[in-house]
Amino acid sequence: MANVSVYNMEGKEVGKMDLNDAVFGVEINEHLVHMAVVQNLANKRQGTQKAKTRSEVSGGGRKPWRQKGTGHARQGSTRAPQWKGGGVVFAPTPRDYSFKLNKKEKRAALKSVLTSRVQDNKLIVLDELKFDAIKTKDFKKVMDNLKVEKAMVVIGGQDETVILSARNLPTVNTAVAENINVYDILKGDTLVLTKDAVAKIEEVFA
Repeated sequence: MANVSVYNMEGKEVGKMDLNDAVFGVEINEHLVHMAVVQNLANKRQGTQKAKTRSEVSGGGRKPWRQKGTGHARQGSTRAPQWKGGGVVFAPTPRDYSFKLNKKEKRAALKSVLTSRVQDNKLIVLDELKFDAIKTKDFKKVMDNLKVEKAMVVIGGQDETVILSARNLPTVNTAVAENINVYDILKGDTLVLTKDAVAKIEEVFA
């Protein structure tokens, strides 16, 4: 069972905490992690690209010249792909890029990423993260105290004061424990969890 330090908002160590091996100490499955990242990016694609084929562009209804005797190559339409204003040969059409991962695969990928953050010493546990008002500089001060620049910060429950305080920091993302995903965790160099976020993650994913 992994044992990590717990810090306060001033960056001082205030205790130790044991992490559940069922979530933070599993065998890392790189293939599932890769699949989870690919799925996240694929599901974000709009898939709205569109170009017209020769059957969809306007014009070109008549044969431009007769079949034989002109010295030109035979042509059936001025909207064939080789003509200016013609259609695209294999034109892209709107499509859905999203695909499904099984629930067990998603959970295994998430546990793999959480375990890798522990093994790489890139996981920081905070005893709490609370602010009296929405202030970006207060959130930045906490990150500076922890000596963290690019981070994924996970809190136990919905807290608009924390989330909005971090919104203007380009290198920091925030999430509620129940909504974390593999891609967002990997985007940040360091994973910062509050104690109640750790408890929530262990409760949901153990």
